[in-house]
Amino acid sequence: MPEENLLIVGDSERNADMLYAVRSFVPDPFIWFTCGGRPHIVLNDPEFTRVRAEARHCRALSYSQFERRLAREEGNESPSLGDVLQSILKGHRVKRVTVAEGFPLGLAKALRRGGIKVKLREGPFFPARALKSADEVKKISAALVMAEVGLAEAIQALKRSKSTKGKKLHLNHAPLTSEKLRGIIDTAILQAGGHALHTIVAGGRQGSDPHARGHGPLLAEQPIVIDIFPRSQRTGYFGDITRTVVRGRASEYLRSMYAAVAQAQATALQLLGHGRAAVDVHLATDAVFRGRGFKTSRRRGHLAGFIHGTGHGIGLEIHEGPRLNARSTDQLSAGHVVTIEPGLYYPEIGGVRLEDVALVTRGTPRNLTEFEKQFEI
Repeated sequence: MPEENLLIVGDSERNADMLYAVRSFVPDPFIWFTCGGRPHIVLNDPEFTRVRAEARHCRALSYSQFERRLAREEGNESPSLGDVLQSILKGHRVKRVTVAEGFPLGLAKALRRGGIKVKLREGPFFPARALKSADEVKKISAALVMAEVGLAEAIQALKRSKSTKGKKLHLNHAPLTSEKLRGIIDTAILQAGGHALHTIVAGGRQGSDPHARGHGPLLAEQPIVIDIFPRSQRTGYFGDITRTVVRGRASEYLRSMYAAVAQAQATALQLLGHGRAAVDVHLATDAVFRGRGFKTSRRRGHLAGFIHGTGHGIGLEIHEGPRLNARSTDQLSAGHVVTIEPGLYYPEIGGVRLEDVALVTRGTPRNLTEFEKQFEI
């Protein structure tokens, strides 16, 4: 069968497939396509010289040259992106293209009007993205170090904080809030070369919502969920880490929650292996919680307990395949880099979550996270 001609139109700042294909950051939409297996990029003049040098594996073409050609040969003085795209593909004798699920509908219609067939690829556009090369593992590890730098600053700030009236934490004679601690984390990550995205610092009951960013004063003797997932400004790869801490002494029940989460995470990490069904890792994680008496149930219309999956793939997107949850049909393979992040959440208490990033190998899985786990600080 003839080789598929692939097509992407978008920017590589936000489109992970485009960044994977080109390996260069371009903030404005541009064109990438393959013809006979060879990748091509079509760029505007301001980006042409830089990106051509950075993406030497692609043949670089000038967008403005095609605009001028349409004006000269067809009298089209203001060609649309669809017009230019048709001209480019027809000029390369491309009669059909395969696109990803998020491909612009208007462009697909324009190509079809021009006689070019457009085929939708369901599922991952680049299946190979899920399996990380040694170089990609290094890039994820570098982003993970940025997350650890931010976390270290947060822990130090909490250690320096003092408990005042009402157990409110103060740092440098001012209230220590989720917003202030998030600012400390995000600044450290920026200085380390990362871009912090929606960092979570959720104290007390706010932590019962896994995605609550957190707001207001932080309290002593209450759980504080800190989830940090920066993107490297240089490579575009993500890191991800979560720790739950208590400033001061935790209650016995909180300690039992933490011990269950720590055991569940250790169990899941040990089960990561080439050829193992991802759902089996999740079910084993859930079994640890149930065995320790932490069941998942619905309370007043809200789930409580272990209410999300065990983990997910990570790379050029913060959430990639494979998925480690109750509905996953994925199978783990050597080269997958995944998070392992079990947690327990109760509205009247808050949340406890621990998250590491691990590499699946044909032997013992490799935990890429080096930051220590300390509950009470």
